[in-house]
Amino acid sequence: MFVAMNKFKIVKGKEIEFENVWKNRETHLADVQGFKNFNLMKGEENLDHTLYASHSIWESKEDFWNWTKSEAFRLAHKDAGKHKELYIGSPNFEGYEKVL
Repeated sequence: MFVAMNKFKIVKGKEIEFENVWKNRETHLADVQGFKNFNLMKGEENLDHTLYASHSIWESKEDFWNWTKSEAFRLAHKDAGKHKELYIGSPNFEGYEKVL
């Protein structure tokens, strides 16, 4: 199993708008080999931002990296630059492989 996470700092007051972007986007994940599950997680609120993490579970690290090179990935991320005003900085990626 492989868990892929992107951490985001979202401008305070823009949380609902950010969540709606994710609710209304086409992920193109349903038929991707190795994809298991996706969650968008809301974290702590700070003075100028709220933390979020996208969390996807894959059968393997290889399946995840293959997806990042696919047409499905390009389609899912084609509008990513349209909402720059919601973010503080770039997303921070973290990947984890199952040990136990």
